[in-house]
Amino acid sequence: MPIDLLAEGFGRGFSGIPYGWTVAQGTVVVGVIALLKLYFGGATCRSERVMHGKVVMVTGGTSGIGAAVVQELATRGAQVILLTHHAPSDPFLVDYIEDVRTITNNELIYAEQVDLSSLHSIRLFATKWVDNAPPRRLDMIILCANIMTPYFGTSQTTMDGLEAEWMINYLSTFHLLSILSPAIRAQPPDRDVRILFSTCSSYIGGKLDYKTNEAATKSGTSSYARSKLAVMTFANAFQKHLDAYKRPDNQPSNARVMIIDPGYARTPGTRRWLSGGSIWGLLVYLLSWPLWWLILKSPSQGAQSYLLAAMDAEYGRSPGGKLIKECREYQPLRSDVENEEVAKQLWEFSEKQIERLEKQGAVKRALAKKEAEEEKAANEPTTNSTTAGGKRDPTSGSRRSRKTK
Repeated sequence: MPIDLLAEGFGRGFSGIPYGWTVAQGTVVVGVIALLKLYFGGATCRSERVMHGKVVMVTGGTSGIGAAVVQELATRGAQVILLTHHAPSDPFLVDYIEDVRTITNNELIYAEQVDLSSLHSIRLFATKWVDNAPPRRLDMIILCANIMTPYFGTSQTTMDGLEAEWMINYLSTFHLLSILSPAIRAQPPDRDVRILFSTCSSYIGGKLDYKTNEAATKSGTSSYARSKLAVMTFANAFQKHLDAYKRPDNQPSNARVMIIDPGYARTPGTRRWLSGGSIWGLLVYLLSWPLWWLILKSPSQGAQSYLLAAMDAEYGRSPGGKLIKECREYQPLRSDVENEEVAKQLWEFSEKQIERLEKQGAVKRALAKKEAEEEKAANEPTTNSTTAGGKRDPTSGSRRSRKTK
């Protein structure tokens, strides 16, 4: 049959083949779509590394790009510790961990409850980790947790009174790593320790305004850009902080910071931002889904730069502080992210902000505990009755009761 069609085409011309032009046009359209999909899909990580024995701590590892990173590292044998606001007994988390263990054939997947919107929750977990003796093994920290308010939405406020983007995207990272710093620096000199930060190209338009991050603003876009600029500034400062530490064994620092820009992917956060956080917006998103499928990466494609930074042997030997995008190194487009004076100001502001908010939180918890105890005492039934004269009735079997008989 194909030979007959070809012979017909050669004999009478291409127009002689039934539906020839239709097939040709369809082939061109499919080819263009395939090329566009390949282009927007981004680069692929080619590094191969066995992760058996590696202990990897991950935030934001239950959805989107974080989940894709967790699955790939677990497949390679890494022990993964998920930091999640869900309790370990939560049915969703139990099922999720069981699914990952089954898919990756790796039982070393665990969860620790850490609410990144709460400074107190972060401190409870981090101090417990640091207080362990001898220091627990820690090969990698991957910070994928992220939140972005829809364009037409209003930023949320956390329990500590902070703007959600500022707290979850940046300050939680600062607080967590500040406490875990001794555990990172205590790792043996021959251990390859890596800390992976998440960023986005929106940092280019960010502005470090220290007066607006303690109240929800009307636009989540500006607050998101500000938080990403702060993340990048802190990442470079944290690398210098690790390098400045003088180890007791006089060995150079073995911890390296890397900043990852995964590009634009079809994550739950991106879907929420595109839909504006509304039902009608979600309907529009679903109707235009073929477009987003074409120009946005899948979570697995968005994870490729993380995997390169986590597994490539070259990054274990070279200096830290690199920005990685599309599996390549880039220079930041904002010079102030590497400015020491800006980093110092941000660091000092963050420490003072955390100190003040933790004091306020401690007072609130103490008052709440006192109120709970008073309410409990008021609701407890009295065990001893009183007489009309205001004296207690002698308790049966007591010394007084025996004397009155």
